[in-house]
Amino acid sequence: MAYKISDACVNCSACEAECPQAAISEKDGKRWIDPEKCVDCGACTGACPVEAISQ
Repeated sequence: MAYKISDACVNCSACEAECPQAAISEKDGKRWIDPEKCVDCGACTGACPVEAISQ
């Protein structure tokens, strides 16, 4: 199951830089994780300053 970014996202892009699969991009003013690319590594969760990423 791919990670997801909640509405708490402040669009800082810290998570995008940490994703080894380039699965995170901007969509509608927030960051979004493409479930087809996400490999559930969790690298993005530690980078999020507002804890908006969960599984």
